[in-house]
Amino acid sequence: MGKFVAVTIVVIAIVSAIPILRHTWWMAEDISTHGAPIDEQMSETMAEAGISFLASQIILAYFIWRFSGSRPGEKVKHFPGGAKAMVWAAFLLVGTEVLALGVFGVKAWANIYFTPPAANAMPIQVQAGQFAFYFRYPGPDGTFGPLHADLINEGTQNFFGLDQDHDQDSKDDVVTAEMAIPVNREIHLLMHAKDVGHSFFVPELRVQQDFVPGLDVTLHFTATKIGRYEIVCTQLCGLGHYNMKAYLNVKSQPDFDDWLKKQAALQ
Repeated sequence: MGKFVAVTIVVIAIVSAIPILRHTWWMAEDISTHGAPIDEQMSETMAEAGISFLASQIILAYFIWRFSGSRPGEKVKHFPGGAKAMVWAAFLLVGTEVLALGVFGVKAWANIYFTPPAANAMPIQVQAGQFAFYFRYPGPDGTFGPLHADLINEGTQNFFGLDQDHDQDSKDDVVTAEMAIPVNREIHLLMHAKDVGHSFFVPELRVQQDFVPGLDVTLHFTATKIGRYEIVCTQLCGLGHYNMKAYLNVKSQPDFDDWLKKQAALQ
């Protein structure tokens, strides 16, 4: 029975590795300027973790094969140093692995999180709330108007709590339920949550950023391909979480300018 279990473990481990090696369920197409090092780091992580996983399963199968058929009265062999030595060995190996992945992963995230956006990056404010995203663009004055939490009213579609009667900078702000951006233009997102924790995830952009209630979070990226892409929330935020999504439309600069003018006319 022990040898059967050992063989089964090895077979399952090898079979489970085949879809990963073939990239059967791989990531979506990369449409960002920063995605290449992230994909490279992902491949390195999967390779390193996969080799470690297969090695551990083969070692487990070996021990089951080797020691499952012990005869009555046969002397029991012990691992040198006992259980404590095994724990320390596992701690050092896993710790070294995690540390190495962290060190090498810095290069993949540096362009997003460790460098500021360009001075001419386009600012877009993103608000997440149960269970929708809303986006705000500054008008021709290039300045966002202040937010007033007490004025937020979904019934009147004042999702950001703007006082357009008294705040001059708010009069030309444009609020939309979908996000459009020009291709090959750096975008600077200014993100906040209205209620609980949410997340902004666009697989094609290789960005996933959590909204933290009470904090203003920023994110910058550049999209390189025109198209329509889904924005989803990946933080469990309530009963409607499954349906919390919006769409990102990457457009040419003329098409984006035309879109923004039409949205401004609808305000």
